[in-house]
Amino acid sequence: MQRREFIGLVGGAAAWPLMAQAQGRKVPVIGVLWHAGSAEEEKDFSRPLKAGFADLGYIEGTTVVFEERYPSEQKERFDAYAAELVGLKVDALVAGSIPAAFACQRATSTIPIILVANPDPVGLKLVSSLARPGGNITGLSAMAFDLAAKRVQLLKEAIPALSSVALLVNPSDPSDANRLISELQPTADRLKVSFQAFEARTPAELKSAFEKISAGRFGAIVVTQNAMYFNERRQIADIALTNRLPTMVPADVFVEAGAMMSYGPSWPAIFRNAAGYVDRILKGAKPAELPIQQPTKFELAINLKTAKAIGQDIPPTMIARADKVIE
Repeated sequence: MQRREFIGLVGGAAAWPLMAQAQGRKVPVIGVLWHAGSAEEEKDFSRPLKAGFADLGYIEGTTVVFEERYPSEQKERFDAYAAELVGLKVDALVAGSIPAAFACQRATSTIPIILVANPDPVGLKLVSSLARPGGNITGLSAMAFDLAAKRVQLLKEAIPALSSVALLVNPSDPSDANRLISELQPTADRLKVSFQAFEARTPAELKSAFEKISAGRFGAIVVTQNAMYFNERRQIADIALTNRLPTMVPADVFVEAGAMMSYGPSWPAIFRNAAGYVDRILKGAKPAELPIQQPTKFELAINLKTAKAIGQDIPPTMIARADKVIE
């Protein structure tokens, strides 16, 4: 760790007890374990998270303090930072990705852990059930696998001649490909669409994965929900554009970065709503008894500029019912 980073960490850890004393009461401290390497990379998610606290009347630095850590997609840092946050005796931990969730789970069985946009809390064995999580973990799901079939269906509507789809998966999450295939198979059979999984574990592997997909003449790509892919959403959009490949992505932030279309819950809304869970826990609620919240609203976003650039016509009926259209 560089000296500047070390000083920043020590300074942050030392500041909040003094602040709490100055206020004459204990100020809640929220540990946030992100996935990317900096606050700038996480700003699209940290801003709505903190806005959610502001909605509830919290004032950052006065009535709530955030201890944030950025592992930069490095496994050993997730565990080190989770242990560090536990050592600070934070009042709650917010886990912004699958690796962050597992690291927090390994680090503590007592401090409340709030999952944000987790794809499958039960399947990943983070909680016992959605209704009664048990233990010290609760939070918000993104229903990633449940939406897979709908995303393929929408792709087929956008591209009626579609007959083959590539799935971009990260082998760091080994259950992704198998779970996706099981979810997609009935829909793929019904729509007469075949699919094949392609792997990209690191940002450096994305280009070659897309080149293989392009060489295989697949009609479109479904990008799975993965924290690394969120971090690299602009690169994914750029490579897809270069290879003239239509993409279905898990969230509108990808479409804003240039991907062709998405279907799913609003990511900023999920992070904003996470503040409510933390607030309830700070006021005495037990994570074990707080049901995992699942999204109830799903949005279709289309980037027409990208579609035109790759020569893909989107049916007017689909454009008319889209929740967000970028022209």
